[in-house]
Amino acid sequence: MLLLAGCASASPLRDFAFGLLAESRDDAAAASHFETALEADPLAFPLVDRLARARMREGDRAGAVKLLRDLAEAKPGDMPVQFAYADFLREHGAGDALATKLEEEVLERALAENPGNPEVVRRLFRLWFSTGRKERATAVLDQLSEEDPAAVMLRANLSRSVFEAENQKESERTDRALLQATRANPEDARLARRASEHFREAGRLETAIEILAAHTEAAPSSIDLRARLGILHLAADEHEKGEGILKEVLEIHPRHALAHQSLAKLYKSLDRADLARHHSGELLKIRGGSATEFMELADEATAAGEIREARLLLEKAAFDHPENLPLKMKLAMATRRDPETAAQAGRLFLEVEAALPDGMKPEPEFLVEAAEALIGEGDSAAGEERLREAIRGFPADAKVQTASALRRLASLWEEEDRNLNAARSLRQRAESLDPD
Repeated sequence: MLLLAGCASASPLRDFAFGLLAESRDDAAAASHFETALEADPLAFPLVDRLARARMREGDRAGAVKLLRDLAEAKPGDMPVQFAYADFLREHGAGDALATKLEEEVLERALAENPGNPEVVRRLFRLWFSTGRKERATAVLDQLSEEDPAAVMLRANLSRSVFEAENQKESERTDRALLQATRANPEDARLARRASEHFREAGRLETAIEILAAHTEAAPSSIDLRARLGILHLAADEHEKGEGILKEVLEIHPRHALAHQSLAKLYKSLDRADLARHHSGELLKIRGGSATEFMELADEATAAGEIREARLLLEKAAFDHPENLPLKMKLAMATRRDPETAAQAGRLFLEVEAALPDGMKPEPEFLVEAAEALIGEGDSAAGEERLREAIRGFPADAKVQTASALRRLASLWEEEDRNLNAARSLRQRAESLDPD
């Protein structure tokens, strides 16, 4: 590398590479390498850009401005160069009247050479508006083509943020331009989304729906906007249409989060708890959520008898939150309750018990479930131990749960033909707690 650095022949690419290497090491020699390269290739924009930034780090603002100005004057037709110079003046010359004047001159020359260029119009609009020249800012928008989707979207963005509330004429012109552009380019997804949002925000849902309907017909593979079309129908109280469209989206893309979210919200509003729960669960599986969100939804599923769905939710939750013990406890219980996985539950219970901090005791409900899992796997001694602990752990007001555990322990002894007198005593005690 040292031999290369000492070569006599000039190589701007080599010096530029050395400059990048020095820059990555925060080496002050970076600027020197860039200067050497620039001497051999004075019109190279990447070199000028790097060297201008190096000048700024050194506090030499005037030197940085001169570098970019000279390049902009040498390459008047190079729009990226003109934009870089104008943007530099705006970013580093805020409050400086001379910098603002120079930026304006650069952009006006660029506009004269490139009438209607959206990037030039955007910069001039913001410059004039920020300096209190609203009339000039409004007038420059007239240069934007009403046939170019990018120009139409730019006009909508700028006019909405500044003028729509106070300039009805400009608002109507923006509306007209958006409608014309979307009708001429129905397949343009960015334009369709921007236009539909524009009219939705203006309270014109029918027009917003019309735009997205035309777009999805022209571009059937546009799944995200098809989903938004369904949502707009829901917002317009056209529930059947919206539901149908969102179901179509899920047939094509079963993991479409926005479709699941919207259907969950719809079914909840219609008191269709089972469907709302299903789509809420799918959304959690796709996007993830807090351990609490997963457990609450799993509890709802369990209460509704949807044991498998509760287990699947908790499996996903445990993957996302591997250190959450209450979550692991619920997963072990759901695994035991689901016939598909009951045979694998014992291991999960033992893992949870092993992970409990010293002095922390499992809840009695967990112990009863653990007992069933271990008994099912043939370890009745371990099951009996947990049933005994659960009976001791139930609070005084948990009479029904205590009676159930007593009866289960009695039945275990009876099945194994042992402790029969004790089993009768347990059943009598259970009867006194819960006669039913």
